[in-house]
Amino acid sequence: RERVRAMFYHAYEHYLESAFPYDELRPLTCDGQDTWGSFSLTLIDALDTLLILGNVSEFQRVVNVLQEGVDFDIDVNASVFETNIRVVGGLLSAHLLSKKAGVEVEVGWPCSGPLLRMAEEAARKLLPAFQTPTGMPYGTVNLLHGVNPGETPVTCTAGIGTFIVEFATLSHLTGDPVFEDVARKALKALWKNRSDIGLVGNHIDVITAKWVAQDAGIGAGVDSYFEYLVKGAILLQDKELMSMFLEYNKAIKNYTKFDDWYLWVQMYKGTVSMPVFQSLEAYWPGLQSLIGDVDNAMRTFLNYYTVWKQFGGLPEFYNIPQGYTVDKREGYPLRPELIESAMYLYRATRDPTLLELGRDAVESIEKISKVDCGFATIKDLRDHRLDNRMESFFLAETVKYLYLLFDPDNFIHNDGSVFDVVITPYGECVLNAGGYVFNTEAHPVDPAALHCCRKRKEEQWEVEDLMREFYSLKKNKKITLERASDHGEGESAKDPEDTSSEKGGEKRNSRKNSHSLLSCPSQSFNSKLAVLGQVFLDNT
Repeated sequence: RERVRAMFYHAYEHYLESAFPYDELRPLTCDGQDTWGSFSLTLIDALDTLLILGNVSEFQRVVNVLQEGVDFDIDVNASVFETNIRVVGGLLSAHLLSKKAGVEVEVGWPCSGPLLRMAEEAARKLLPAFQTPTGMPYGTVNLLHGVNPGETPVTCTAGIGTFIVEFATLSHLTGDPVFEDVARKALKALWKNRSDIGLVGNHIDVITAKWVAQDAGIGAGVDSYFEYLVKGAILLQDKELMSMFLEYNKAIKNYTKFDDWYLWVQMYKGTVSMPVFQSLEAYWPGLQSLIGDVDNAMRTFLNYYTVWKQFGGLPEFYNIPQGYTVDKREGYPLRPELIESAMYLYRATRDPTLLELGRDAVESIEKISKVDCGFATIKDLRDHRLDNRMESFFLAETVKYLYLLFDPDNFIHNDGSVFDVVITPYGECVLNAGGYVFNTEAHPVDPAALHCCRKRKEEQWEVEDLMREFYSLKKNKKITLERASDHGEGESAKDPEDTSSEKGGEKRNSRKNSHSLLSCPSQSFNSKLAVLGQVFLDNT
């Protein structure tokens, strides 16, 4: 664990010294470059890792730096997918962890706050991409002008189906349903366009819904679509999303699984098109563990671990029959997926083999990848040549999952035995009780936070009005109780000849449709509290 901590600071401090405010560090030349926009991306991506390592002072400093320095109103063509998972996801996670990190949060948090407003601003810049006949988004959007007129309509499957975690979180926190709505529409469009044998391809035309690349598998171009069906189902307690995944899972097992490896097949016929393992597929055992399929997950994980031991890392492509790398795909850009699966499976099994993988990863990365200014992408695992890049996911994901693998008492692993209670304008809210859902960039989302702000903005009640009403009604309380006693309860108190209650019901329904429940003038104070889930006991 302490070696992983040292790895983080070696990379992070050199980013700050040599690359900030650029997106990423170039570790061989000790300078920086913009890659995915111009957002100081590594700083956003590393922010929640700082807290997981326990560095609250640097977390607080970076929050201030980001508020002052990041601007999304820029003339830049940005990846819709990458901006969502790294920027929106990173800001949302940091927003929800702010109070734990000792940041002085504003009144109304977690339903408001500067990082939440930044996340919302970034997400709104992505919304024009979703304005297509199918609801499936373009892959690229200009942050200032929207979708460029000549933009290609071909988007990978993951670039369409990897929004529900961030966008649903945004909708629940801000009260604006548009984000969750577009994410759901995109998910359902992919589901609608699956093949007759239940598979999806790699790339699709978002205007015509025609599949352009018809390779079906669990790796690059598809991966996080499946991941977000499961994680979206868990986060939102959504049976429909889980049933979609389970149907896909059947088809994947039927057509792509061979001896605990997963191949690429033709999406309509199920015939093998590429007998390769891609390093991006190594998330799959972790995903299997989330649905309780631990035995299959471990068998597949051990296959992938043999590849790691062969090369000291996972090559981007590995030819399974030949047992070797694929030409021009021999690199390892310090990806996290196998370590991510090890972290999940260790939580499920406590199998020490998983700690051995973590140790091997630390030693490989330190031995092969470490340079004076950080950690460099491994260009070729056969001869250990390096490339002049350190992707932001190294600090967001790889180091984070390694640290969490070796830190069983981290707050992220909380089992609900400790928690915080926060008072919001919508009532009491439990936070930090555990059950965090990681987005595909390893940014943790507290699922409890989605229930803190779930009333629409116009339904927000104000304490002053409630207290005023409380005192005006308190003197009539005794009379109200006596009347209730006189009339009895439920249906037995109703006069069979009296139809006024039905008419009243119609009136109440029509009023409910035209007014917020919480502002309905005929409601008693006790009704308001019942809607909010509050119970006030009068012990006097």
